[in-house]
Amino acid sequence: MVRYRGLMIIIDGVGDRRCPEMAGSTPLEAAATPNLDRLAQAGITGQIDPLVAGAPVGTHTGTGVLMGLAPADAARLARGPVEAAGIGLDLQPGEVVLRCNFATLAGSGDGMAIRDRRAGRIQVGTAELAAELQDLPLGDGISGSLHPATQHRAVLWLRGSDLSAEVTDTDPGSGREARGQFSARPRDPGDRAAVRTAEAINMFVQEAHRRLSGHPLNRQREAAGLLPANGILTRGAGRATALGNMVTHLGLGASVITGERTVEGLGRLFGFRVINQPGFTALPQTNLDGKLAAALAQLDSQDLVFLHIKGPDISSHDCDPMGKRACIERIDRMLGGLPHDDLVIGITGDHSTDSGVGRHCGDPVPAVMVAPNGRRDAVMVFGESSCMVGGMGRVSATSFLIGMLDAMGAMNNFEPADRPFLLPG
Repeated sequence: MVRYRGLMIIIDGVGDRRCPEMAGSTPLEAAATPNLDRLAQAGITGQIDPLVAGAPVGTHTGTGVLMGLAPADAARLARGPVEAAGIGLDLQPGEVVLRCNFATLAGSGDGMAIRDRRAGRIQVGTAELAAELQDLPLGDGISGSLHPATQHRAVLWLRGSDLSAEVTDTDPGSGREARGQFSARPRDPGDRAAVRTAEAINMFVQEAHRRLSGHPLNRQREAAGLLPANGILTRGAGRATALGNMVTHLGLGASVITGERTVEGLGRLFGFRVINQPGFTALPQTNLDGKLAAALAQLDSQDLVFLHIKGPDISSHDCDPMGKRACIERIDRMLGGLPHDDLVIGITGDHSTDSGVGRHCGDPVPAVMVAPNGRRDAVMVFGESSCMVGGMGRVSATSFLIGMLDAMGAMNNFEPADRPFLLPG
């Protein structure tokens, strides 16, 4: 039984680098954040590294570790199975799934040019587009189907014998669009299963471009001045896998409040209760007050609640630091309704995102923890620079969660059975 219940608020991509538009401040530092500052003054601040200091990570890795994913599992976790769990796919042994983007491509054949990796952040019609890409025969007994996820995201589900997840991405990644769409390749050219899987992916990608290019929905989008979602970019191939989790290892009950399929997938894989209500989206305009109300309601029955907010990361990827600042200010206003008596509160992000170039970066993320009987430091403002001198220091995301669990009274003295959840390797 915990002494205090815990609430961790994960502000996706909250950390940033200095922006010329903000006189050298970050969007967080430039934002008006009286409630975050109040929490900083009431608790202890610092910086966290999601996995390894200086290494950029994806949302599935950074958020997964904050939610209790064992460090060794985090280093092996692929995005595809997480996204698949988020949309409820029931994977069978041997099947491979990949996280995908609907994208705007130009040209034909290998190495097509990428006009937009997210097809203008398409928000409607992806189910209609994916319906054209079901059970496509890809040779050698392999078939592939596309399933829509959040906004421009989707999942490619490969079925067949002798498949492998050891294949490269066709997506060059954010900021590398000029390199064009890649062809999938086996990581080991001598791995026959990987060779045939890569061939199947490339066949699917080419057929998807052919079918989507003439789709009526894309013709409508172009007529309306919108980018067509006429192609698929793939990454993060993986299989269904069991994941170790510190929170469940301790026997605690946990809930996740989110509007983002990746985080929903993590919650499902961990066995947490997942709450995603109408109005809970991954966009900056999501219903923040509703998310906080849902989180507080879950604390009536759960030991620990994770509240995930995607908006700042979206603005960063759109190279919109002003929008990111505005989103952070909305989040801060939401925090005005957050009680902190008899509650352990942790606030941080899953990674930093550079809104100047639209990519995740390896800079540490500011963090604050407030506990009824917890220590305080002298930091008065919540931001990247101020948290550098906080009393928490620079710690791993795993350590940040453990510190919260200890403040809740959920931790015992270290035992060998705890090792997979506390130590890498």
